[in-house]
Amino acid sequence: MIFLITGIMASGKSTVGELLAQNFPKSVHLRGDVFRKMMVKGRVEMSENPTPEALHQLDLRYRLAAHAAKEYHQAGFTVILQDNFYGDSLPYMLDLLAPEPVQVVVLCPDVETVKQRELARGKAGYHSFRVEKLHEEFMRTTPRLGLWIDNSGQTPQETVERILEQTGE
Repeated sequence: MIFLITGIMASGKSTVGELLAQNFPKSVHLRGDVFRKMMVKGRVEMSENPTPEALHQLDLRYRLAAHAAKEYHQAGFTVILQDNFYGDSLPYMLDLLAPEPVQVVVLCPDVETVKQRELARGKAGYHSFRVEKLHEEFMRTTPRLGLWIDNSGQTPQETVERILEQTGE
């Protein structure tokens, strides 16, 4: 199985993804952001109004992540792939991952929870985004595919338990 975990920044994707991976005998936790960080020079960051080059680099990141996920899965690993797949990016990723079996998990905590997590996590993801606007756009444009979890009042472990329970894994 490939678990595709998405949500806005500070929704809990990395923490939940790492904990989820611990539940399988052979697992890989792929953080899509690692492909962005590999770009040493010429990297263009995403913003509320991305440039064509930023969108091109995001697409490259998605394609590399999907390729890696498929290769790991075909080698017998349970794959947890997490990144920011917003709006049409979610079905696009499913197309890139085909024909592998994919379980979509969407973490959608409320705005106040995201703000609190952002302050506590030690890195600034919202330097060129406003939490309220990104949250509203994500909720409005992202297709209702897979398991949607409002993890506002849950510990990461409780979220993982819910994922495992709901997916039968």
